[in-house]
Amino acid sequence: MLQVNAFWLWEFLGHLHPLAVHFPVGLLLFAAILELSTVKNFHSRFRPGINALVIAGSISALISALFGWLLFLYGDYSGNTIDLHQWTGYATAILSLFTLSFLLLIRKNHKPGYVIAYRSLLFLTGIGVAVAGHFGATLTHGDLFPKSSSSSKDGGGIEKPSANFNLEALQADTGKLSVKQVTDLNTEVRAILAHNCYKCHGPEKIKGGLRLDGKHMVLKGGENGPVIVPGNPEKSELFIRINLPADHEDVMPSKGKKLKNNEIEIIKLWIEKGAPWPEDGSKEIIYKVAELMPRNPILPDAPAGLSDGAKSGLSNPVDRWTDQYFIKNKTKWPAVVNDELYLRRIYLDVIGMLPSPEEIEKFSNDARPNKRALWVRQLLNLEDDYALHWLSFWNDALRNDYTGTGYITGGRFNITDWLYKSLKNNKPYNQFVKELISPTAESKGFIEGIKWRGVVNSSQRTEMQAAQNVSQVFLGLNLKCASCHNSFISDWKLEDAYAFANIFADTTLEINRCDKPTGKFVDARMLWKKLGTIDNKATVAVKRKQLAENLIKPENGRLYRTIVNRIWAQMMGRGLIEPVDVMDNEPWNQDLLDWMAYDFVAKKTDLKELIYLIATSNAYQLPSVGYKEPAIISNPKYKFKGMVRRRMSAEQFTDAVSNIISPVFADSNLKYNPFLKAAYNGTPAKPSFVRAALVANNSFLSALGRPNRETVSTGRDSQANLLQALELTNGGRFNAVLKEGAEQWIKKFNDPDLLIKNIYERTLGREPRQNELAIARKSLGKAPTADAVQDLFWAMVLLPEFQIIY
Repeated sequence: MLQVNAFWLWEFLGHLHPLAVHFPVGLLLFAAILELSTVKNFHSRFRPGINALVIAGSISALISALFGWLLFLYGDYSGNTIDLHQWTGYATAILSLFTLSFLLLIRKNHKPGYVIAYRSLLFLTGIGVAVAGHFGATLTHGDLFPKSSSSSKDGGGIEKPSANFNLEALQADTGKLSVKQVTDLNTEVRAILAHNCYKCHGPEKIKGGLRLDGKHMVLKGGENGPVIVPGNPEKSELFIRINLPADHEDVMPSKGKKLKNNEIEIIKLWIEKGAPWPEDGSKEIIYKVAELMPRNPILPDAPAGLSDGAKSGLSNPVDRWTDQYFIKNKTKWPAVVNDELYLRRIYLDVIGMLPSPEEIEKFSNDARPNKRALWVRQLLNLEDDYALHWLSFWNDALRNDYTGTGYITGGRFNITDWLYKSLKNNKPYNQFVKELISPTAESKGFIEGIKWRGVVNSSQRTEMQAAQNVSQVFLGLNLKCASCHNSFISDWKLEDAYAFANIFADTTLEINRCDKPTGKFVDARMLWKKLGTIDNKATVAVKRKQLAENLIKPENGRLYRTIVNRIWAQMMGRGLIEPVDVMDNEPWNQDLLDWMAYDFVAKKTDLKELIYLIATSNAYQLPSVGYKEPAIISNPKYKFKGMVRRRMSAEQFTDAVSNIISPVFADSNLKYNPFLKAAYNGTPAKPSFVRAALVANNSFLSALGRPNRETVSTGRDSQANLLQALELTNGGRFNAVLKEGAEQWIKKFNDPDLLIKNIYERTLGREPRQNELAIARKSLGKAPTADAVQDLFWAMVLLPEFQIIY
């Protein structure tokens, strides 16, 4: 149906259809099932429940049909499926009314004919609900939804159009498109076609002789001739079809949703620009591919000093490259942040803890000119604290957790002990990678993956998981889509993914395309042949060892650029390349990335030295930059001006609250890994609570952004959300901790002013200002209660000054 402008309320109610439709589905089907148990005794003990289900189900069926009509009227659905779903839905609603009518008649007059009619109508209604639900699921999930495995665990599959694509900018540009613009536009078009057209016009099904997954095939057209006239959308059959009304018999797509307006505009622009597409089988490169080999650009000379109030010269190599970047972009160096802000920043970034008031005072009184560098080194030497902080980063990336899917059946292995010791001992990164890929019994959890129960997609076999995870974590490469079909946003093919997965397989895997066996096989090999060979006939252990040796070669610049980019992103809030898992993207400073990766290898792949290099640079010490829209941060046109302002991580916030308010917060009523208890024994400087990095995930940590570690996670969303707000305001665990902490503090401080002063120093690292002191005094009163102190704690830890890393 052609979309029309809707009064907002009708459109809003239409969007409630998916919510409302689940009530009649559940209620009427359950009523029909229960009715079977009353065949011999209509007035059984289930009768009141059945009657209630029929009444509620019938009413909800009518509401659902009304909302569905509004969604159809103002939505973007088209094709035969929507018609079938629509009319079966209306029929079901009408049947439910008749069912309800006969049920009411029976209550007045229990005639056998009424009972037969009622039961027949109820069972027909149940069938109608199931059929309408089937067509609704097909609309939402696609034709293959009922056939596809429900065990696809990590969202792999078809790539989606980029949120960063700037259609308006391309439309306004009347000149010839640049190579990058052609790449971006073609990528968007292929994503749209794949999501909406490949099911009928792809390699698996060629309806009307038309294929849309290759340049020559697209331009050739189908049985009725070309569907695209480059440069003229109005004469292009493809563009004409996608613009037809949704109820037209020739509209494309013929099934599912009609293309959105912005998707139609992208197709139109693409045709206007000549329908650019990579040459099939030619050497033309339409997708950017980053250089594999390392590169050591010549380090610029250090300028004599900085302007605009900066305190030191540019001795750090990071600053020399940043200076060149600033000159090119006409950016002036701002003054670096003050001591208090810098100390808080390095404490959170290096060991994940807040500095104590005593440490803040000591740092402030430190008169050494290089005290910032000395304190960074001092923090890096705190082996346990360093390891416990970075444990969370690596747990996310290596999908290591303490509980969850796989542990019950023995299909998953914990690597926490190995990981903690590796971080504490500062194991060289090349050795770290080697032991994960060619593992010992202690480090095999990452490469073994998760053995899912039940049926899984072929792309989710443990061998394919290993290929996907190794390529993503260590090489910044997404193989998830290429493990199902040839990627259409890169040059990686299905065969490449299976060849890489065969390194982890004890027998050669049959290639499955979109979960369908092809009868084809491929030998094990490296993704980049330049890095070496794999003996396809060797055992899995030998193949893994060969892979590990090949990957950690100094010639593999990709490996070392990827980890440098990840550490930079962790400390700066944004990678030199974004997203961090797409290392073929352009960095905002290629020379800086290449030099740091080369230097990292030269320093024996020492992660602490990399962190030290970043943390002691003026670039790191610049004032943080806040952005109203998160998309700006990942936009390809991003300009570096300083660290991206961000929230504390779930673990940082939890540890801060534990250390300040209640030492029992982290481990109270929670499961955690007991193996590290020894790490605290005999070490007076260690906190009296278990660090959150060791705590099994729970609702509080999850609300604050800790991911489900069943899949690789290489970044966390720093934006506040509703779930987080609810947990911080009404969460039982959090409020219980605040209450217990308040009771402890009242026992320790009798003087309200002293209590307020200590709370401010512990939370914000400073004394309260006069207006803050007055408000706190008024809040606590002359004789503070535990509830009043609890409220003050709550207000303090929710302040941006506490939660945000500035």
